[in-house]
Amino acid sequence: MIVGIDGSDPSLQALDWAVDEAVLRNTDLRIVHASRWERYEALQPSSGLTRGSLRQHSEHLVAQALERARKRAPQARISSHIAEKDPSSALVEASREAGVIVVGSRGRGTFSGLLLGSVSLPVAAHAECPVVVVRGSDKNVHGGFGRIALGVGAPEQAPTAADFAFHEAELRRAEVLALRAWRCPAHELPDYPTDDSQAHVVRAENELAVALHDPREAHAGVRAHAEPHEGRARDVLVEASALSDLLVVGARRRHSSVGLQLGPVGHAVLHHAACPVAVVPLD
Repeated sequence: MIVGIDGSDPSLQALDWAVDEAVLRNTDLRIVHASRWERYEALQPSSGLTRGSLRQHSEHLVAQALERARKRAPQARISSHIAEKDPSSALVEASREAGVIVVGSRGRGTFSGLLLGSVSLPVAAHAECPVVVVRGSDKNVHGGFGRIALGVGAPEQAPTAADFAFHEAELRRAEVLALRAWRCPAHELPDYPTDDSQAHVVRAENELAVALHDPREAHAGVRAHAEPHEGRARDVLVEASALSDLLVVGARRRHSSVGLQLGPVGHAVLHHAACPVAVVPLD
């Protein structure tokens, strides 16, 4: 597991979450701080910053993060790495060999008006492993609800994200709330001739049953509830996130060099969810 830090409060929140998660998973945690010092080599900033002082600043940040992590979990296996790269590129590259990448919702360089950071969004969009963007209140972040929310998309794409959600629930002794949104044209167009909402409900229930069949068998001890909801998927998931410890969604890959692609639902929950969001690459 890898957590990206930059010294900001959101990245420290992500660090704490990652430490707890590493203990739950009984896995190694690597703290990564990335900065492109080479951009300053030909410059002489008025502030007096040099490549050496920036390197020292990075080492100080990482040392503080290590101390914080080891105080939080003395038994955890924690290491650190400083990368001379753009932070997004460094974390995406690291995702090729990582089990999970953890990042904060915003960093030091994010303008106050932005809802999601300039690092967290591209990492979530292009990483080759699951990415957790840590956001929300302390109760959401630190397991105050005992619930993992799972957004179920197309049934043939759901098993990977569903298995991740069930595994997280198993580790935390939490329950899974699986959600499938549906929309009925009769409820949106006043002149629509028939109201076939029951057919939509039945279809959503069947899709949930298919998506959860294998994870339920693999994680028999996990309690799971499946609920179809009328409305836009992004609204249903954001609402559910308010009473969840983690929201899990899948992201479809395109067969091109641009990597993992996030659709409108993924973007919406990363910007507006009230709890940490796990974006899981779909097979």
